[in-house]
Amino acid sequence: MAERLPISAVVPTMNRAAVLQRALESLSAQSALPAEVIVVDASEGEDTRQLCEALNKGGVFCLRWIHASLSGAAAQRNQGVAAASHQVIWFFDDDIIFEPECVSRLWLALLSDSRLGGVNAMIVNQRYHAPGTVTGIVFHLLHGRKERSYAGKVIGPAVNLLPEDRDELPEVVHVEWLNTTCTLYRREALPNPPFTSQFTGYSLMEDLALSLVVGRSWKLANARSAKIYHDSQRADYKDDANTLAKMELINRHYVMTHVLGRRAWSDYWRLALFESFAVASLLSDPASRRQIPRFLWGKAQGCWDLIKSEAAFNRKPVAT
Repeated sequence: MAERLPISAVVPTMNRAAVLQRALESLSAQSALPAEVIVVDASEGEDTRQLCEALNKGGVFCLRWIHASLSGAAAQRNQGVAAASHQVIWFFDDDIIFEPECVSRLWLALLSDSRLGGVNAMIVNQRYHAPGTVTGIVFHLLHGRKERSYAGKVIGPAVNLLPEDRDELPEVVHVEWLNTTCTLYRREALPNPPFTSQFTGYSLMEDLALSLVVGRSWKLANARSAKIYHDSQRADYKDDANTLAKMELINRHYVMTHVLGRRAWSDYWRLALFESFAVASLLSDPASRRQIPRFLWGKAQGCWDLIKSEAAFNRKPVAT
């Protein structure tokens, strides 16, 4: 029998019953399991609810299905946390596959230090790679100094780099941010609600914002030996280069200014440098090159929205 841990897992999903089923079946094979899994479902049909009912009858773990009151990754996670029963909250995506002992290793990593507010798993197919010459120069300019490794860091205008997996590193490695792909948080470390209303729909960078807030008072870490495969799925919203480009700029600006408090002209210069570098990076791939016009239009829309919001803020009367 698998060990039951005092963890509430929160999984947002929408119209991906088959993908979710694979993730939950992968979870069921673990040697340690959460006390409950809360699926917050924004699907249009009944497939996901029916799947949860069927899996719950198997009794491997307590599986709770909740209809999403508001669609969007951040909003659905907030709803799940509000319904959670335990003092450790586990965010994981519906399209991951767990490698053996992932859950138990995550749990032990969190328990290894009472000052740890959150710990995430290593994504075997999405990890840090040392930058090349040009990228290294850009990172140096963004960060203000050269580092042997930028893995797990947040540099410049809220540019977040994945953790790295090297044998000489310890099992639990300090990082400056955490994703929500597969991450345990102590509930006491989380703000209430965890995610702000800034993050809607696909909610780009909501995980960065949350972990930076938690990191003000708590340590954050990556558990290298707790591993998952992230089988990221195609979706209409991911194919909309215009909308994603606009969302990324607006949300990165929010994290830069509101979470990190970086509002100097030098920070805006670094933001412009990073966005220019992102556009230039698209030139190396023929498929990406075709998206450049829509990408640029999205960035232009994002800039205009930021200018309008700043102007509206400056027009607000000062309270007396």
